Amino acid sequence: MKTPPAPAPGATLLLVDDNPHGLIARRTVLEELGYVVHTCSSGDEALNLFASNKVDLLITDFRMPNMDGVELISRMRQLRSDLPIVLLSGFVEPLGLTEKSTGADVVLSKSAGEVGLLIRSVRRLLNRQPSRKPLESERVPNAKIARNMGQGMGEIVP
Repeated sequence: MKTPPAPAPGATLLLVDDNPHGLIARRTVLEELGYVVHTCSSGDEALNLFASNKVDLLITDFRMPNMDGVELISRMRQLRSDLPIVLLSGFVEPLGLTEKSTGADVVLSKSAGEVGLLIRSVRRLLNRQPSRKPLESERVPNAKIARNMGQGMGEIVP
């Protein structure tokens, strides 16, 4: 069995949930794994904390008063589009919540197996390589190949 990678050193997580029991339980597990965890009980509080702290990953509940998780995700994406985000909800299936419909990278259902799924999702998101544009040196060979293919066929390939 493959051992999951260790947490990113110094990774800071922002955990948002209006349920204090959920916050405490998830925070305890994540801190035991070596993460630095900031907690907030509302979307507004999370936005304020995000503005003044380095955050590597956001975990948010869906149903919260004043600002739900999807609105929080939308606002966070405006501030930092590459922020890894996990959305938790007890209503994933009834509401049809998906990564595409919410803007989250991962959508998890609150359930008995949630902790294991959350840990694996956090590790995977923190260890993924950020997307990047290809370097010029990576693009040039393909351009040369395309030019060579177009020679003699009456095509102009820039």
